[in-house]
Amino acid sequence: MTRSDESGAARGAGSSAAVDGAAGDVVPAGGLSRRGLLAAVGVAGAVGALGAAAGPAGAAEAPGAAGAAGARGSRSASSAALIVHNARVFTGVPGARPVEAVAVGRDGRILATGTDRALRRLIGRDTEVVNARGNTVMSGIHDGHVHPLGAGRRSLKPSLAGAESTLDELLEILKGFLADTGGAAAEPDRWLVVEDWNPVGLLPHGTLPHHTMLDALPTRRPIALVGGDGHNLWANQRALDVAGITAGTPDPVGGQIVRGTDGRPTGVLKDDAQVLVTRHVPEPTRAELVNACAQVLASAAASGVTTMMDAWATRDELVLYKALSAAHKLPQRIVPAVRVDAVQAKDPAAALAFAKGLRREFEGVRGLRFGTVKVFLDGVIEYPAQTAALLKPYLDGHGRPTGNRGELYVSAHDYGRLTAAFNKAGWQMHAHGLGDRAVRTALDGYAYARRTTGLRDLRNTVAHLQLVDPSDLRRFAQLGVAACLQLQWAAEDTWTMDALLPYIGKERHRWMYPARSLEKAGARLTAGSDWPVDALQVWNQVRTAIDRQGAYGDGPLHRELEGLSRTSSLLMHTSGTAWQLRQDHLTGTLEKGKAADLVLLDRDVTRCPVKDISDTRVELTLVGGKTVHDVHSATGRAAAARLSRGTSAPRPDAYAALHGGRHGACGCGS
Repeated sequence: MTRSDESGAARGAGSSAAVDGAAGDVVPAGGLSRRGLLAAVGVAGAVGALGAAAGPAGAAEAPGAAGAAGARGSRSASSAALIVHNARVFTGVPGARPVEAVAVGRDGRILATGTDRALRRLIGRDTEVVNARGNTVMSGIHDGHVHPLGAGRRSLKPSLAGAESTLDELLEILKGFLADTGGAAAEPDRWLVVEDWNPVGLLPHGTLPHHTMLDALPTRRPIALVGGDGHNLWANQRALDVAGITAGTPDPVGGQIVRGTDGRPTGVLKDDAQVLVTRHVPEPTRAELVNACAQVLASAAASGVTTMMDAWATRDELVLYKALSAAHKLPQRIVPAVRVDAVQAKDPAAALAFAKGLRREFEGVRGLRFGTVKVFLDGVIEYPAQTAALLKPYLDGHGRPTGNRGELYVSAHDYGRLTAAFNKAGWQMHAHGLGDRAVRTALDGYAYARRTTGLRDLRNTVAHLQLVDPSDLRRFAQLGVAACLQLQWAAEDTWTMDALLPYIGKERHRWMYPARSLEKAGARLTAGSDWPVDALQVWNQVRTAIDRQGAYGDGPLHRELEGLSRTSSLLMHTSGTAWQLRQDHLTGTLEKGKAADLVLLDRDVTRCPVKDISDTRVELTLVGGKTVHDVHSATGRAAAARLSRGTSAPRPDAYAALHGGRHGACGCGS
């Protein structure tokens, strides 16, 4: 890929290097020159604050761009600010003719797409021209279910990165964490909170965690291992004591204190019971949080992510977004999904007033666009948690049904009333539904709201869809419901096989993440990563949707039944999710007049072998025409390096000997 000035000739072609005019860097031939556009938009800061200029969450000027605005007045209004040519452009527009080039206007929108020859007329005196060398240019990735600030918080704590381990191995690692986080000086009161514990990864499989195991560690400190799935926490007795959790403590609504046969807490807390412990853990400083979250958002930009729906937005998250925006460290468009809990769900009027109050307080934050509410309908399906709501009971691991159908936190009646209230007010719903009973509950609720309000095109959503009853497949299209899938999980591994197959049986297992079946039934497929529940590996996620194995699966998961075409996978990660987030008028495809939210890749993902998609690197990411990632800038190199290392916090040397589970997929376990 080469950049050139208005002549269109490759600058540096035939030489060993091209000079980076803005930063003084030297990059290899075929790399990026810093002339023209990038200097004009102030890419030294790299991250542009987002506002309403380009639509509901449009891009405002990047830091440093204000001084260049006056100079633009003398430039030809008809010429492009940037042209990327010699590209394999995936426009995302059905039936579109092949496109070789994209022109970005000075207003941050796409000026034109077409052949290289046709777009030459848009090259002006100061137009930046990029030779893509036959690689893909496409819409930026839209992540329809993610927890980016959670990733920032996790990065400040030690991480197990989803390791599978024996108890002895785990205790050795935790001893290292105790030493690394203060040692004797931290006794007896400093919390040790460890992220990305694998709730299904204690070997041998079937070993159940208990606080006595953690109590064996040589410390009096309170310890909490936070499950990488976001639904489980394992605490030692000291942590239970600090939290005041005893045999007489009742389960909170939407959560469970796991108890032994003696009725005493085992130390494992599920779903909303986790907060009984976590509310006692001291928070990092605001400055620490802003810095950590800025780094993970930059990593997301380096992955090609241009829009994200934050699937857990409380007031704390919104305050943090406000700080990031004020510091010009919010590179993506953010759709915060305001979390409504199981208690609030029983009072639709109060829940709506709550959400509206948060919107009034934070709607002026540049980069945020409100209008979505998140509700947990169930938990997780894997053993030993088994809190996902199923239509038929879980099996005991030997083919015999149990009395457990999981947990349904909100009834269909309550969810329907809640949905109707929010839909009438112009909001859309986003339901966490892993088990087939939770999925049906969401659909029943959406059907009720549709009948009672008469409204259409609401784009209510069900996320995860790990298990869907085949009789419910057609209802997605009938009700206009978005099917938001996290398909990096759709591979054979410990989570989908050892911790699941024996507990639901082959017949139900066949309907795991039924992407192709949903597509055939007319559903609108959308995509999310659920990061940091899973690793931030956007392109492996795109690949796994196709081959159902990805780079880390032990085998393909029902590939012949549920694997998607390459085009379908690319569409669900771009225009499909833009539709879910109600910004398809603005982003998701490369068309004249839409915002220039696009990425330039290091390969042609439309033609390369499917297995090679996992290793895709993003050369350039634009949001509203502003550069938020350039792999050849200092900040871009740093973000790309963090991606190559993974986004988890440091771990002791003992970790290197362990085998990572689902969340070891980031490649940082070595």
